[in-house]
Amino acid sequence: MLKPGDPREVFSFPEDLSYARQLARLIRAPLRRISTHQFPDGETLASIGQRRTRADAILIRRLDHPNPKIADTLFVADALRRAGALEITLGVPYFPYLRQDKVFHDGQPISAKVFGDLIGHSFDRVITIDPHLHRIHSLSDAIPCRTLHLSAAAPIARWVRVNCPDAVVVGPDVESTELVRQVAEAAGTEWIAGRKRRLADQRVIVKFDCLQTAGSAVIVDDIGSTGVTLAAVAQTLRSRGFAPIDSVVVHALFAQGAIGRIRRAGVRRIVSSDTIGHPTNAIKTAPLMAQALMRT
Repeated sequence: MLKPGDPREVFSFPEDLSYARQLARLIRAPLRRISTHQFPDGETLASIGQRRTRADAILIRRLDHPNPKIADTLFVADALRRAGALEITLGVPYFPYLRQDKVFHDGQPISAKVFGDLIGHSFDRVITIDPHLHRIHSLSDAIPCRTLHLSAAAPIARWVRVNCPDAVVVGPDVESTELVRQVAEAAGTEWIAGRKRRLADQRVIVKFDCLQTAGSAVIVDDIGSTGVTLAAVAQTLRSRGFAPIDSVVVHALFAQGAIGRIRRAGVRRIVSSDTIGHPTNAIKTAPLMAQALMRT
């Protein structure tokens, strides 16, 4: 890992400048802006400018809605390599396509493997936050380069301590158990995880064992997408007498209509980290990335 005093530069696309600026300030590195040009046929050209470098390069790229972004991301990796970068790190707060980690039905690809290969063959190292790992047990199994995945549990716990200190931390399913446990222990409160059964894309049932009627609750999950799961958890909690109910997600993918669905289920506040830019962002994760980059 980089050490204080090592030469390093942070590179950012225009839409990620706010996040990259935080990181560059924390690791005391210059921030370089990437420019892009789109040709009439839709092809793009990304440029780091006419510069040579003998530093380690850190590219910040939030890869939500990845299809329009992946080509430019790979082009910049090539440009940095040609400019003389010593080592190229992709700081990707949200890493996509990990949910399709096996062939669920005949004729489907393993998207996690395909996408991971593209990234891993272009970068020396990938750092991400709370990747959606289920059947893939290690990020390096999906990405063929050095990898490091960080947890947003600590900053989420700080938010919980300040905003709902007496709340029970609730996870929707078994996969959320580790994140929920870490948040609750750091926040000094109780936690419970449910059992989720998906009946259809827009229908989910969540049940809890030994869930006692209590006061406030905060639902914590790694991804908020359609809002169906969060709404189902909130409805179950309300039926058991919990109020108020808040919700925190790491990655705010929120599709159209998701926020309304969650609010109608009785959730008071919907909060997310800034791994994906969204109006619900209230938890900063650039300090996590900075600490990882500065760790020896």
